[in-house]
Amino acid sequence: MSIKFTILGCGSSMGVPRADGSFGECNPNEKRNYRTRCSAIISSKYSKTLIDTSPDLRFQLLQNKINKIDRVLYSHFHADQTHGINDLRIFFIKNKKKIPIYCDNKTKKYLLKNFKYCFKDTTSYPAILKFNLIKMNNNFKQKKKNLNIKSIKVGHGKVECNAFIINNICGYLSDVNVIYEKDYKYFKNLKYFIVDCLRFNKHPSHFNLDEVLELVKILKPKKTILTNLHVDFDYNDLKKILPKNILPAYDGMNFNL
Repeated sequence: MSIKFTILGCGSSMGVPRADGSFGECNPNEKRNYRTRCSAIISSKYSKTLIDTSPDLRFQLLQNKINKIDRVLYSHFHADQTHGINDLRIFFIKNKKKIPIYCDNKTKKYLLKNFKYCFKDTTSYPAILKFNLIKMNNNFKQKKKNLNIKSIKVGHGKVECNAFIINNICGYLSDVNVIYEKDYKYFKNLKYFIVDCLRFNKHPSHFNLDEVLELVKILKPKKTILTNLHVDFDYNDLKKILPKNILPAYDGMNFNL
């Protein structure tokens, strides 16, 4: 059974271009420099698993012709990963049941505070989502082959995020500046390693390019894909200076697992 991983968005928290139209160092004539906020989807014939609900979710789903969502996994509670949550409403209507979401307790608290109507019935609308506490091992039953997604805590400045490992093949770490050494074993020798790489200069809550290059030497993935890209990184300029097994992401980039 074929499973496809699609990067719906690979931009940093303000996207590229920013809301004022500024591209920074990015060439506006290169379509791969147009970046929406980070989100991804795992698709098979039987189910679609969304990772994060970015503020650009509606546009991302339309661009990629995604008309079904069976569940959502949240990496953390920051606005650029959660504030597209209302766009899940149509999938509740289509599925005729609440969409299960999987998150940690901090994310649950944030979502309940800011989007309570999605989880509690109101006089105007029914609740559309159902909370599930994310586990280290999350197994989702499918015909022929189950989907296994490990959730591993990583550091992201002053908070922790959930990094995801899909079927022990693909790692997805969209917001991270620390992988704890005790957890290196989960990330070693993956076929795909999709990792936060914000900019050239050091940042307090995101990996920079030098840090990612050092990490790749340790973890030895077959292919590394850089995501959460800031306006510092022009797609073609960045690609020219990277080793052959490391690529910048672009919105809509996809591959089979």
